[in-house]
Amino acid sequence: MAAHDWTTVISDEIVARNDSIASINKQIHSNPELAYEEYKAHDAFVTMLQSLGFSVTPHAYSLETAFSAEVGTGGRLLIFNAEYDALPGIGHACGHNLIASSSFASFLGVAAALKASGLPGRVRLLGTPAEEGGGGKLKMIAAGAYAGADACLMVHPGPGHTLPGDGKIRGVSYVRMLANVKMRVYFTGRESHAAIAPWDGVNALDAVCLSYNAVSMLRQQIRPYERIHGVFRQAGDRPNVTPASCCVEYYVRSETRTGAERLWQRVLKCFEGAALATGCEMRTEPLNSYADVRPSVALCRAYLDAMPEGTVAYDEPRDFLAGSTDMGDVCYECPGFHGAFGIGTKEGEANHTHGFAAAAGTEEAYERALECGKGMALVGWKVLTDDGFADKMREEWKQDMKMAAEGK
Repeated sequence: MAAHDWTTVISDEIVARNDSIASINKQIHSNPELAYEEYKAHDAFVTMLQSLGFSVTPHAYSLETAFSAEVGTGGRLLIFNAEYDALPGIGHACGHNLIASSSFASFLGVAAALKASGLPGRVRLLGTPAEEGGGGKLKMIAAGAYAGADACLMVHPGPGHTLPGDGKIRGVSYVRMLANVKMRVYFTGRESHAAIAPWDGVNALDAVCLSYNAVSMLRQQIRPYERIHGVFRQAGDRPNVTPASCCVEYYVRSETRTGAERLWQRVLKCFEGAALATGCEMRTEPLNSYADVRPSVALCRAYLDAMPEGTVAYDEPRDFLAGSTDMGDVCYECPGFHGAFGIGTKEGEANHTHGFAAAAGTEEAYERALECGKGMALVGWKVLTDDGFADKMREEWKQDMKMAAEGK
């Protein structure tokens, strides 16, 4: 069968399975579940895949809400990530229902081509829980989910109103995202009656406030792409009791994993100084830190070629999808793709807002996700069947990992 016929096989399969993909999309969006609690999404995917004749491993990699489905033998291994966790209070305000749908479509398309062709190669669909701060992919990496992978692909929705071109540009291929060091900081002082004997107290809230102001002043001395933001987790109980135990949580972001760690060391001094000034004890608790997303240029270029001409920009706007994700850590395991597409938002409706959650549930957003799923499937097929492309992609990734090790 000619090469162009495989494109038709992939596209026809995705069209034929539209009802199944749409059902998963609606199920996930209508039932938002928080990190590691995505039981309905997990069960819906497992049931659907089994009904379509796929062998599925539920509760994969020792995670209750992860799953794995794989087709093919020998050859290279291609992975698509399906995310499906939501956010507290605002549901699918990051559009993970659309991520799941696009990856599901890609998997189905490539699986159909593999079955029809009899060619060597494997395609795996991973259900990856807890991207929103829970570090699900970090646990899956540690458990071997990406071992031996030749490439991993997924696509993420973003605010369509920020894209240029009066609607013609619908997505961005090469999307860098920031590394993120996450920490909780605990200050311990000594309680006292704030009116009767304030001199007996050591005020942990004072340490929190001093550190907050120190970090705020530090922000004017950091690079434009760096970010520092935090919240008070515990700040005392009663005004007439000197707070003896307080806690803050901070995210520190920079372009690379090395840069984020370097910036964290500067932020840490703000906390240490506040503890010293107030007489408090201080300790830190590391949370799930994410590496920077380092996309494969080869995969990004191939995605541009696979999508309808003129609808996807290569890397503009640079800040279309800022933030951090555990897909960054996957990019350190194998060549990765984390493209982005716009959905129908208005001013003020970027990711992590109620407006974005509503937009993620529209038919238009689903159609955009499906279009991206077709594009990713074609790129994935190229990874599995084009030896020259795969070799170039792997060599490029090795060179990029050398740069990452140097903090570049």
